[in-house]
Amino acid sequence: ITKMFGTVVVGVGIAGLARIRDLVNPMPSSPSEHLKLFGFVSRRKFDNIDEAKQISLEDALRSKEIHAAFISTENRSHEENIRMFLEAGKHVLVEYPMALSAKAAHELWDMAEQKGKVLHVEHIELLTEEYKQLKKEVAGKDLVKGTLHFTGSVLDENKAGFPAFSGIARLTWLIDLFGDLTVTSASRIKRKDKNYSRMTVHFQTANNKPLTWIEERGPGMRREKKINFCFTSGCLENFPQAPRSAVGLFMQDQNLFAKKLLGQVSKEELAAEKWRILRCLDLAEEIQQHCEQPEEIYS
Repeated sequence: ITKMFGTVVVGVGIAGLARIRDLVNPMPSSPSEHLKLFGFVSRRKFDNIDEAKQISLEDALRSKEIHAAFISTENRSHEENIRMFLEAGKHVLVEYPMALSAKAAHELWDMAEQKGKVLHVEHIELLTEEYKQLKKEVAGKDLVKGTLHFTGSVLDENKAGFPAFSGIARLTWLIDLFGDLTVTSASRIKRKDKNYSRMTVHFQTANNKPLTWIEERGPGMRREKKINFCFTSGCLENFPQAPRSAVGLFMQDQNLFAKKLLGQVSKEELAAEKWRILRCLDLAEEIQQHCEQPEEIYS
């Protein structure tokens, strides 16, 4: 018998709509065929979206037919949504960052483990062809120093959280490419009148090599990443050419979640992923604390 998991999508922004589309049209003969969409939850009133019907949060939590929730709400409400669905005994897929504090993230992870439920955090930034090529390029090289500089348009911090959390995709890249990191310093410039923010974080790798992460946002800034990674063998300043992927990023992520539900992901992979996700959230919190410390004033 084919094991089927009833799912619900919570939140219908850009990610939520992509989730609904991919659940309604799963990739043929992929793990996603084991997911069945029962409906979606939104604070706004909708007619059906892609044949999916709107259901209330209460019904989603209560329904015996729903085994898993896809949380695609704004960052600020991820924690509360994960908690509710885990308490109701459901598996959870959530968009990054899973929470806006490290403490909450660890508590939710423990809760999922106690309840024997899958808690999966989407990290599509590790699934892009651009990133896969970069990772191949960096593999086996000795880092001397490096910088990752991200620019993008303005985010509402009340909804998205502090930049170390809303930009955790960049931190995830650095940890995945270069292993564990230590924060040596972090600061942020914020110009309220100009709606501009620039966070600069300095790390050291396990071999005491310096890495810098800059997260910069302001009106009209183009969304892009610049890299400058210098190795003993030379510097990498441009992304390697990458083909377009045949499979969409959300679909790749959904397949991974379905594989976890079906018990097809090894304990080692799960443990490594858990370490990476929680480590990045711990670092994000440490960065936020550094940035929010009052400036020392020298007389």
